[in-house]
Amino acid sequence: MIEQKQQLEDAVNEALIIAKKLGVDQAEVALGKSSGSSVNTRLGEVENVEFNLDGAMGISVYVDQCKGSASTSDLSPEAIASTVKAAVDIARYTSKDKYAGLLDKELLETAPQDLDLYHPSSLNTEQLLALAKECEDIALSSDKRIVNSDGAAVNSHSTLRVYGNSNGFLHSYASSRHSLSCVLIAQQDDDMQRDYSYTSARDMNDLLSAKWVADETVKRTLSRLGATKIKTQEAPVLFAPEVATGLFGHLVGAISGTSIYKKSTFLLDSLDTQIFPSWMKISEKPHIIKGIASSPFDQEGGKTIDRNIIEQGVLQTYLLTGYAARQLKMQSTGHTGGIHNWFVNDSGLDLAGLFKEMGTGFFVTELMGQGVNMVTGDYSRGASGFWIENGVIAYPVHEVTIAGNLKEMFMGIEAIGSDVDARSSLKTGSILINKMKIAGA
Repeated sequence: MIEQKQQLEDAVNEALIIAKKLGVDQAEVALGKSSGSSVNTRLGEVENVEFNLDGAMGISVYVDQCKGSASTSDLSPEAIASTVKAAVDIARYTSKDKYAGLLDKELLETAPQDLDLYHPSSLNTEQLLALAKECEDIALSSDKRIVNSDGAAVNSHSTLRVYGNSNGFLHSYASSRHSLSCVLIAQQDDDMQRDYSYTSARDMNDLLSAKWVADETVKRTLSRLGATKIKTQEAPVLFAPEVATGLFGHLVGAISGTSIYKKSTFLLDSLDTQIFPSWMKISEKPHIIKGIASSPFDQEGGKTIDRNIIEQGVLQTYLLTGYAARQLKMQSTGHTGGIHNWFVNDSGLDLAGLFKEMGTGFFVTELMGQGVNMVTGDYSRGASGFWIENGVIAYPVHEVTIAGNLKEMFMGIEAIGSDVDARSSLKTGSILINKMKIAGA
């Protein structure tokens, strides 16, 4: 992968030179090359082995603020020249857009950091399969109530990204991602339940062990046996870390520049206003070494910097691409392509402490469906988890729906746990919300 770095940068530079010769005002070129393996075992047998080697160059040109785009997976000089010409031809037929164009030069990253994101795996296919099989074998032999498996999987992929534009930016960086996961089925009498767990990291050596994944999957699956419905009511709801990230995922969508300038968000005109309790803080740190969502620059070459998204409950910034920033007469925030390592502050309570704080309520460990209206903030999703009474787990719960409004839910956060899910790019503990509607039996 690294050996191809110079070759791919030369291809991007060639495209920019051709675009300049064709007289375009501005041009940008993005090139990605990825490779890797995915293996699955089920009940001790090899179920799937996949290898991938993908790559494509995307070229966008701006002629009098008319944009044309084309792409190619063929990086020969002839193909690159043909693709640039195709983009220029397309620009002749597109409408003028006064907001179109490249990021301003002063916002470009001139000295990208090495964030140690590239750690290709040294394991061959047989070793990857052995790791998956080990995980599944441990899980299947752990308890007689584990009666079946949907398999164990190992994924190992590497990517090299190159971006260049006619404002003088041309940089690249390589990254890797590895994971191990397992899905099990448990049975007790006529009740069958399914659950999973996983580990993920930039470096294969940083993955949690096959035994940890197996044990965690077994624990999660067995804990669901005997699940029942609960009566319809209003009660406190505690979101486990793996689903709590989704709540802040809705925040990401709501404060993205596209949602703001299209006026399609429940947080319209919320900049510099309080949307969370005053003790809440969310910070972004793009340059964490080996970070899952670390990035030396965003997808249009913009600087990525440490910043507070929420401070004392107040929204500090929107998440803006260059295009959205021009629409809103603001400045790009380096979020083309997504967020970069968010950290949510906690209230100092562990999970047991949150149970005691809640007293009686619903602990959500899984969400289903997509019932979220980002314009109004109305929230309604299927859920399963555990009913908490007197600060301890009473019994598992399934087939219920929880509902509320995200604005009220955000302001209704009473506590955030210290039980952070380190696997996520959005690091938060469990989230306790004062009350939600629960539709059950």
